[in-house]
Amino acid sequence: MTTPALTMNDGHLIPQIGFGTFKIDPFETAEVVSRALQVGYRHIDTAQMYGNEQGVGEAVRTSGISRDEVFVTTKLNNPHHRPDDVRRSFDESLATMGLDRIDLFLIHWPLPTQYDGDYVSTWRAMTELVADGRVRSVGVSNFEPNHLARIIDETGIVPAVNQVEVHPYFDNTEVRAANAARGVLTEAWSPIARGAVTGDPVVKAIADRVGRSETQVALRWHLQRGDIVFPKTVNTERMRANLEVTDFELTDDDLAAISALDKGAAGRTGPDPATFDWLG
Repeated sequence: MTTPALTMNDGHLIPQIGFGTFKIDPFETAEVVSRALQVGYRHIDTAQMYGNEQGVGEAVRTSGISRDEVFVTTKLNNPHHRPDDVRRSFDESLATMGLDRIDLFLIHWPLPTQYDGDYVSTWRAMTELVADGRVRSVGVSNFEPNHLARIIDETGIVPAVNQVEVHPYFDNTEVRAANAARGVLTEAWSPIARGAVTGDPVVKAIADRVGRSETQVALRWHLQRGDIVFPKTVNTERMRANLEVTDFELTDDDLAAISALDKGAAGRTGPDPATFDWLG
């Protein structure tokens, strides 16, 4: 099954369906990601914070798949926001994964109450990494509209993506709108609300009608709206099912019905980026 790709604002393509590695045991990551690559995933999302970059790199290197065919994302850990630490930690990520480049490097959290509120110098250091070719694209994660506006206005450089929490119960409408207005692609983490969409009566009714699972319907909702998704599972059959979402369409009424499940801030499952200040 062919995975659709989107074009980022720097001209590079990014597969719209990826494989998430959050909370996968570092000792199991290489084997799990290897199976994901065998199933057909060509976009792997990890982070310095996850502690499993080594396993991701091992799986990519030993897959037998051309490096140009696998899109690898990692993210800057929260204690590494100072410019010198950005550069040092990026070098460490490359060495840990054993790769010659990263396709996408993200600031994991803006941390507006840390580092004297300075995430602009962090962003500037991130963008400078592109020049030597070891990272192709840079972006951000968990940035609110004011965070996004500030780094663009002060540096003139627009992130390729903004990876934020988005799912049927938390549409994150203002952030998605701010991303679209700036030409930034939205990546949706927790795209099925940590599994909560399974059994939802609205989603289930649509799933029953189209002959798919609730998870597949929720992922299709994301894709038709232009989100990039990377569901996580260690089960091979679910890996395969999560990829099999490109051969059916939801109607406009279906999309609207799922979007109407939005609970606003009450639907958020993760931290609020405006106050999150964990440095580990």
